[in-house]
Amino acid sequence: MRPTALIPALLSAAALVLAFLCLFAGHKKDFMEDYHILTLNTSRLGEGVINGTLGQSDSTLGSLWNLVPDSIQNDVSEAAGVVTEKLGIEDFYSAHLLDYCYGQYTPAESPNATLPASAIHKNVSACSNQTAMFYFNPTQIIEDALAKSGLDITLDDLEWPSDIQRGLDALRIVSVTAFVLYCISIGLIFLSFVGAVVAVFAAGRLSACVNLLVGILAFVAIGLASALVTAVIEKGGDVINEKGADVGVVAGKGRRFMALTWAATGLVGVVLVVWVVEMCAGRRRRGAYGGAKHG
Repeated sequence: MRPTALIPALLSAAALVLAFLCLFAGHKKDFMEDYHILTLNTSRLGEGVINGTLGQSDSTLGSLWNLVPDSIQNDVSEAAGVVTEKLGIEDFYSAHLLDYCYGQYTPAESPNATLPASAIHKNVSACSNQTAMFYFNPTQIIEDALAKSGLDITLDDLEWPSDIQRGLDALRIVSVTAFVLYCISIGLIFLSFVGAVVAVFAAGRLSACVNLLVGILAFVAIGLASALVTAVIEKGGDVINEKGADVGVVAGKGRRFMALTWAATGLVGVVLVVWVVEMCAGRRRRGAYGGAKHG
C-alpha cells in the first residue's frame, strides 16, 4: 500500500470540484453569478443618451424624453434608468463560459450620498441557453433588446462603439480555446484522481510514473485554460472600458473567477509535486534496499 497517495487523491478531488465550478458558474440563474468572466454594466448607458441627443427635438431619440416623468427629468440618474428601461436594455450582462445572464442592479443602479456601492447587488432576471464554446457578443445582445422594445431605435442612434465588438472578436478564438481546455483538464484531473486512488493500493514505480505523466498533462491543460481566460478577462475588460467610456458602458472584470481557476491550477501543481517527491523517494528506497542486500 501507499498511504501517501491519499494526498494527491484528495488534492485532485478538490481541483476537480473547482474546475467543474469554473465551467458551470453562472450556467443558471443565481448560481455563482459573482464568478463571471466579464460583466457589461449598461446601467449608465441612458446618461450618455440624455447628455447627447435625447434633448434634441429633431433627434431619433427625442421622442423618448417625453416618456420620462416630469418629476424626475432633472435627475439624470433616474431619468437614465427610465430611458434604458424603455429601450429594453438591462442594467448588466454578465458573461460566463456557457452562457450570459442579465438583470437589474438593486436597490439602485449607482451609488449616491446615502447608498454606498457595497449595498448595490445584482438581481438576475434570467440567463441565456447554455452553449458549448459560447462566445459573448454584447453588440448582438443590445441589438436584440432594441428590436424587442418596439421603438425605432438602433445602435447607431445610441452611438454604440463598434470598437467594443471588434476588440472582443479578436479574443473569440482565445475564449473558445479556453472552454475546450477546461473540458480536457476536467477529464485529466479525473484520471489523476482515479490514478491516485489506485496508487493507494498498488504501490510501485509504474503507478507513480503513470500518475506523474497524467499530472503533467492535467497541469498543462488547466494552466493554459487559466492563462487564456485571464487574457480574455483583462484584455476584454480593458477594451470595453476604453471604447465604452463615452457612452457610459463599463466592464467588470471577473476577479473571483480568476481566483477560482488559478486555485484549481495550484492544486494540480501541488499534485504534480507530490508525485515527483514520490518518484524520488521510491528511487532512494530502492537504492537503500539494494545497497543493504549487496552488503
